[in-house]
Amino acid sequence: MSEKQALEDTKPNEDQSVWKADSDNHVKLEGGDAAKPGDDSSEGNGSEGLQATRLYHRRWVIVFLFSLYSLSNSYQWIQYGIISNIFTKFYSVDAFTIDWMSMIYMLTYIPFIFPVTWLLDKKGLRVIALIATALNCAGTWIKVASVRPNLFSVTFLGQFCCSFAQVFILGMPSRIASVWFGSEEVSTACSIGVFGNQLGIAIGFLVPPILVPNVDDMEELAHHIRIMFYITAGVATLLFVLVVLVFQERPKIPPTQAQATARSIPPEQYSYIASIRSLLRNKPFMLLVITYGLNVGCFYAVGTLLNRMIIVHYPGEEVNAGRIGLTIVIAGMVGSLICGIWLDRTKTYKQTTVAVYLLSLVGMIVYAATLSLGHLWVVFITAGVLGFFMTGYLPLGFEFAVELTYPESEGTSSGLLNCSAQVFGIIFTICQGKIIDDYGTLAGNIFLCVFLLIGTIMTALIKSDLRRQNANLQAKAAAERHKSGQDYGATSLISKQQTSSQA
Repeated sequence: MSEKQALEDTKPNEDQSVWKADSDNHVKLEGGDAAKPGDDSSEGNGSEGLQATRLYHRRWVIVFLFSLYSLSNSYQWIQYGIISNIFTKFYSVDAFTIDWMSMIYMLTYIPFIFPVTWLLDKKGLRVIALIATALNCAGTWIKVASVRPNLFSVTFLGQFCCSFAQVFILGMPSRIASVWFGSEEVSTACSIGVFGNQLGIAIGFLVPPILVPNVDDMEELAHHIRIMFYITAGVATLLFVLVVLVFQERPKIPPTQAQATARSIPPEQYSYIASIRSLLRNKPFMLLVITYGLNVGCFYAVGTLLNRMIIVHYPGEEVNAGRIGLTIVIAGMVGSLICGIWLDRTKTYKQTTVAVYLLSLVGMIVYAATLSLGHLWVVFITAGVLGFFMTGYLPLGFEFAVELTYPESEGTSSGLLNCSAQVFGIIFTICQGKIIDDYGTLAGNIFLCVFLLIGTIMTALIKSDLRRQNANLQAKAAAERHKSGQDYGATSLISKQQTSSQA
């Protein structure tokens, strides 16, 4: 593609200053990965392996819009659980049934993740985004129609629709980051994608206890629940419209050489089944699948059962239970962004993952030991420390997986990670809930500590094979060799002669 053609493809709201010709008519990329030629004539001067790359301003709109509709969906995951005692009273069901309003998010993911990742590979990001927001919007309006004590099955159906939408959401952060962002910002972009999910959970902890007070009058209680559901439905509808109007499949020019290489693979050469088999034979990745599931499964259990644990030691503190949940997630959001920025600067994927995993274990031990002391301010602090590391681990797992599995589809690798998290989340939530009922909160939290210890040891055993990073480094080295060849004609001539002799 010529420089003129690249500029013509640029939309008004995109970066008009990315491509630039210097005094020697060399085309360069500003603010991207590295200087790369963008002219098709490069094939004649010894740079056959290089392709044009550029970054678009629109990438930030895409990732922030994704974060918003991920927020809307994840908010509803904990919407019932954080005021479980109120919903058990309103719908006349037991606490374990309300726990399933959270666990349905985990259960739905398991059978549907493989069809959804296949659809992502075949149809792309825009189709997946449209389906996700449509399902999420439908679920919220079904809930609006369920605000009567005898309509628990209807509200469960609405929650199921939202949980189905989550299948189309959880695996997308790493895919959006790879498709739209440069190699120096891909981990930060993934963190922003995960950030929306975490912020939604935070709002889910904070808002329901405020909007739905624990009152005895059923008519008044129904009124408060209805207001909460109407607000949720309005936001979900607005986001669906924005996705229809704004969300774009991918940039016309890839952001990195690694992404350009992935695009160059003909569709007929790609096999989804072969990709799954390749991932299952990748031992470092399969270790990560298990360890990721253990860590995130523990987080799911803590989030689902938080209200029950707090109420045991601090009766009547439903609002503070929500605030503690908010503290966990807000601290985790900060941890996620810090970890993402750290990875982009250092590329120390394994070392950072092991360190954060170990600190998650330490945070869980401290939280378990201090929960029953009778001081809520202590619980706020220890829960915040736990959230900083446990929730901050989420983008680390995504990005480490992409590095270990390149050039396999990011959606497929993320899907396997999340599937593991859902399986362990269901197991841990059910088991910890039963242990809390029979032996108390300390025993239930020690149960999670044991599995976090196992996960830490297994993470340390993962072999760090950074395939995507190596691909980008090789592309940059090729670009530097080509640049040197342009500056020194003799070197360029030698390079062409060597290439011809090898051919």
